[in-house]
Amino acid sequence: MPNTARRTTMAAACYAAAFATTLSRRTASSFQLHNIPVRSSGRLVAANTRASPAPFSSCSSMARMTVAAATEAEGEVEVDAAAAQTMMVHGRISRGNLPSLDARAVADNLPLVISHLKSRRSSDDAMASAEKIASLNNERVSLIQARDRALSVRKEQSAVVGKLMREGGGDDSKDAVEEAKALSAKAADEADGIETKLDEIQGTVETLLAGLPNLLDDRVPDGDDDTQNEVVSEWGDVEALPTELGWTDDFEAKWHDDVASGLGGWNSENAVAMSGARFVALSGQVARLERAISTYFLDLHTTQNGYTEVSVPLVVGRSALEGTSQLPKFEEDLFRITAESHTCNGQDAFLIPTAEVPLTNLYAGQILEESELPLSFVALTPCFRAEAGSYGRDTRGLIRTHQFHKVELVKITNADTSDNEHESLTRHAEQCLEALKLPYRKVRLCSGDVGFSARHCYDLEVWLPSTGEYREISSCSNTGDFQARRMALRYRPEEKTGDGAATKEEANKVGKKNKKKKAKKPKPVLCHTINGSGLAVGRTLLAVLENYQKPDGSVVVPEVLRPYMGGVEILEPQK
Repeated sequence: MPNTARRTTMAAACYAAAFATTLSRRTASSFQLHNIPVRSSGRLVAANTRASPAPFSSCSSMARMTVAAATEAEGEVEVDAAAAQTMMVHGRISRGNLPSLDARAVADNLPLVISHLKSRRSSDDAMASAEKIASLNNERVSLIQARDRALSVRKEQSAVVGKLMREGGGDDSKDAVEEAKALSAKAADEADGIETKLDEIQGTVETLLAGLPNLLDDRVPDGDDDTQNEVVSEWGDVEALPTELGWTDDFEAKWHDDVASGLGGWNSENAVAMSGARFVALSGQVARLERAISTYFLDLHTTQNGYTEVSVPLVVGRSALEGTSQLPKFEEDLFRITAESHTCNGQDAFLIPTAEVPLTNLYAGQILEESELPLSFVALTPCFRAEAGSYGRDTRGLIRTHQFHKVELVKITNADTSDNEHESLTRHAEQCLEALKLPYRKVRLCSGDVGFSARHCYDLEVWLPSTGEYREISSCSNTGDFQARRMALRYRPEEKTGDGAATKEEANKVGKKNKKKKAKKPKPVLCHTINGSGLAVGRTLLAVLENYQKPDGSVVVPEVLRPYMGGVEILEPQK
């Protein structure tokens, strides 16, 4: 065996071989789905991770490479190391250039899909759904063939009827006409019955697809939960502000709610009395500081980072939440409005969990021009979340409330610029923390922690001295074309002429010869969508209160916020 070979289990080799085989298959048709945190140490460090493999260039050559490299020995298989590295990344099959999933993609790449679901620690039901989709896609192909045969028979027999009637004749001819009519009607009934079955399959597949998460980017590390996220970078010194503000060795940093209470701006008891648990009321200089934070963020993003501010509805219909994939999976985390009170064009109505939903859906069902991209939007809205899955967690303060303000960033772009725009949006969120001089770190979410719709996600975690830990303050996700497929959001690529001109304007310069050439109009393709907090206002407020508190109970106003506070530099405690 050559030195480049290594041992792996039979399962891994079969996985690889199955993947190479399934990628080379192509089915006749497909479905489209158009409408539809305490952090701890012990993370992997980005510098120590293996670089992502290159996308697949040839499925057939990979299949040959896999078969040639695998030989059975004592219940195991020896596989060429280079071949294994090309196919596998972080313990799963590389997604390569595969976009988000429709039924054909699931059927053609079932081992890949299953490996990503396992990497996400998805449920057995999710994996069963993927297998069911693949099975139904194959059944659909067979049914289409049967329907086409029936339609062909109907067409042939209808032609026979027409011919016989034109020719006339005696009783024999009449009998032949009746027989042909009967055969034509039978074939038509058969085709109609198959169409009904196809519609049923279509509905089932759409439901199953809606429950499958996005495929993972090759850079996403494998891991069970947030304790295994990967630290990408750290910014700031957690001791810098305490030193500047005169914290002594025996000073114990207070929680933000205690700091706010000392400033006379915290009232949780009355808020809970009228609204229930996880609601808070702020007043006075604390409420003003919260407003200053949100206004500063909006100004930063609109004047320096190129975002267009949008004021959006706070109530959206079911289809909008399906488009951004909060539904159907996460309905229990949403606040639903009763049908008797309001519906959205006949659909169930919900309070928005994030401005990502209305911002992205502004272009649902539309075809944009490539020249319009990227689109960059920012919105400040209250957000409403039932937090059904977090019972008993973070019950104190502003960490996890049912209602909170957030400045949301959304980008709509194409596949070529998607990764760069994701990095850009994340950097814009980082600038907010750096302007406030708040220490933070940037982490790449592992496969077991990354969100349902995200293919790649960074969390920004701000330092909280009261508990001596980093907590999430922003989550910046690249969903690829996952959301765009669900909301039918597409763009038309710029036209290419026969001689390589990229636009119509360039084409006009190439000479009279090319006037005879007429380029095909490019077909619309799915956009990519990116979203992130820039930042969560409540969590920024608590970070400022905790990091800028002084031993005497006062709070220093960060320099960049002072113009928004009427020049006030220090918030004094209430006697």
